[in-house]
Amino acid sequence: MNIKGKSVILRAVEEEDLPLLHKWANDPKIWYMLDGWKLPTNFASLKKWHEVATNDKDNLRLAIDTPDMGIIGTINLTNIDWKNNHAFTGLILGDKDIRGKGYGVDAFMAIERYAFEELHFERLEGSVIEYNEVAYNFTLKCGWKVEGRQRKHYFRKNRYWDRIVFGITREDYYECVKANNYWGDEQ
Repeated sequence: MNIKGKSVILRAVEEEDLPLLHKWANDPKIWYMLDGWKLPTNFASLKKWHEVATNDKDNLRLAIDTPDMGIIGTINLTNIDWKNNHAFTGLILGDKDIRGKGYGVDAFMAIERYAFEELHFERLEGSVIEYNEVAYNFTLKCGWKVEGRQRKHYFRKNRYWDRIVFGITREDYYECVKANNYWGDEQ
């Protein structure tokens, strides 16, 4: 089953996607902007990751695909808590030339719709490094709320940076959709 946004399709990561994911996994400009620690990744370890991820029911990792450009990034629901109905989510857009064109917003809105309307989640959570203003603003645009700040959480370029913690509830999602008429007549 694919998850459809207005302009993107979220789908399972396929083996033929791995060379592009390997390229992105080793791009320091991409990883400098993201949560978490990243070390250089070889292709063999990426293939092993894919084999495990394919059957992992607590971590859903999806390719962001477009009809005209193919795969442009990845999005996930990780650390899924099926009892309490929540998960962590994050997004990577690989090619800098496609950023700022609404694909990330559409992917986030599609994963939110799937999480709240199909998986019956109550909330999603995520985080942003304090200097990533694009991600900060983008997250707010998708209905998320700032829930806190962890001081000096990330070490990048020889200094520490704060982690801004975000969350969105089912109610927040529906308010955002209504305020922006995001899904139009589909809702």
